[in-house]
Amino acid sequence: MLHKVSEPSFIRLELVLEPNDHQRMANLSGHLDEHLRQIEKGLNIKIKNRGNRFQLKGSEDSAEVGRQVLKDLFVMTKKATIDPERVHMSLQEHSRPEGKPEEKDEIIKTRRKGIRARGTNQMAYVRSIRAEDLTFGIGPAGTGKTYLAVAAGVEALETDQVRRIVLVRPAVEAGERLGFLPGDMSQKVDPYLRPMYDALYEMIGFEQVSRLIERNIIEVAPLAFMRGRTLNECFIILDEAQNTTAEQMKMFLTRIGFGSRTVVTGDVTQTDLPKGRESGLRHVTRVLRCLSGVAFIHFGPRDVVRHSLVQRIVEAYAQEEEEEEEEDRRGTG
Repeated sequence: MLHKVSEPSFIRLELVLEPNDHQRMANLSGHLDEHLRQIEKGLNIKIKNRGNRFQLKGSEDSAEVGRQVLKDLFVMTKKATIDPERVHMSLQEHSRPEGKPEEKDEIIKTRRKGIRARGTNQMAYVRSIRAEDLTFGIGPAGTGKTYLAVAAGVEALETDQVRRIVLVRPAVEAGERLGFLPGDMSQKVDPYLRPMYDALYEMIGFEQVSRLIERNIIEVAPLAFMRGRTLNECFIILDEAQNTTAEQMKMFLTRIGFGSRTVVTGDVTQTDLPKGRESGLRHVTRVLRCLSGVAFIHFGPRDVVRHSLVQRIVEAYAQEEEEEEEEDRRGTG
């Protein structure tokens, strides 16, 4: 049920959610209405409600997005507990330029759970991973690049599309000087692969991951150890690729063997390379941009799926970088 009342500077939308279930309404609203306040802040609107009747005030576009978000979250209350992350994701999904969710969701299915790609770029990313031999996911932290890549790798392993998962990451810095760290090579590298481990534990389980590592079905290796190898029938993930040099990136990409799929992730704005050294991730976007079988998916601040503050932080840094680049152009002009 929808009713519009026009006013000089805003509109008022009225929404009735059925069935009028007290527990579902409490789930939707959150403790002390925290979810409603989050939607208000995210869209710059005002929300009032009494039971299952909601009134939204704001600009026409924002109020309509708020209405869609409330409807979306209310459907979720039937099977799930609403939390701030779900609210944030729904806001992101409905605030896309298209103005509505994609008609066909991309869902990665693993034995433990299904992972739904959210937003245009995440969906394009999953489609590319499934369709192309080599996919690059480039963008800021919190956009789901690594998590979705691991999920796709688990899906490919469980459906017998590949025989192994290989996780690769430059350790500490591009030079990979690990000698000062205690322990054997696995113990030296493991801390830097923690995000991928965490995703694996969530999708497969701690004990099963340990068994697969023991059987070498899941392999963890520093980038330097890829030299001289050929990886056939593997799902290969190179994470934090902004810390590779151009030479290392070339070495890694030429390891791809028959029946393998490769995903490379990174954020070119957060390189740890020495100043003046170009990132291999930035370099490869120029070298392979027109190559068949290769996909580049670029994520932006609006794709951040963590706390909304992270999105604003990414946007602030992006704006600062744009201003610095503009100053540099003026100085050399």
